[in-house]
Amino acid sequence: MIRARKRFGQHFLEPAWVDKVIRAIAPNPDEAFIEIGAGPGALTRPLAARVQSLVAVEIDRDLAAGLRAAAISNVTVVETDFLSNLVVASSPSSSVDVPHSAFRIPRSAFRVAGNLPYNVASPIMFKLAELFAAGAPIVDATVMLQREVADRLTAAPGTREYGVLSVLMQHVADIELLLKLPAGAFRPPPKVLSALVRLRFHAPAPPAADPIRFATVVQAAFTRRRKTLSNALLAYTDAARAARAITAAGLDGRKRPETLSVADFVRLADAL
Repeated sequence: MIRARKRFGQHFLEPAWVDKVIRAIAPNPDEAFIEIGAGPGALTRPLAARVQSLVAVEIDRDLAAGLRAAAISNVTVVETDFLSNLVVASSPSSSVDVPHSAFRIPRSAFRVAGNLPYNVASPIMFKLAELFAAGAPIVDATVMLQREVADRLTAAPGTREYGVLSVLMQHVADIELLLKLPAGAFRPPPKVLSALVRLRFHAPAPPAADPIRFATVVQAAFTRRRKTLSNALLAYTDAARAARAITAAGLDGRKRPETLSVADFVRLADAL
């Protein structure tokens, strides 16, 4: 029996839900996929049966060994930490032969799927956005997340869920909620609800003059999300500079940070 390991945040998808998730992913026979967190292969096997090729990334050596032993002809198993071990392919053909110790980014278009460990879901999404910005040809990423995170990803300005994750991810991706899953869809059942979302990455819209400043301003503003924008920006700069930037950005300093759109934050960061 395969046991979920708590340190890896493992919750395995039950067979009754696999078909629903596969239909939502909507794979095509001519496509290449990378699966993050392949686990025991609940999604790996049906995905592999429907696509041209699949790279299954798994950090758990026992689960990776099990997938490797299955010897699925169009599946390459990579035993590694997706967040830490990345190697950029030097040529299209080199993406086929992936060493067990590294994850090789293909140069040809690929899609991403995965039941992400909830404790590292946000870092993985930011890593995917980083890879896309660096030239990785990611068509889209369909991933399983804690429903609370999915709600934050798709939140609109002025809602309780809208925050740092909403602004930073919506700046670089179109995000669609595909499916909601109960705790009973997994073994062992997590203490939270889950959701399947699709991210289609794009160039930053609108582009920020300084991406690092943009992210820092957003993070600073939301540390005081219930205060006025003028007061919230004191977490980043002094009152006089904040006032000048708010005016230059055409914003109202009496509004709360949680009411600002992505474009508003970009103008504010540029003004600073």
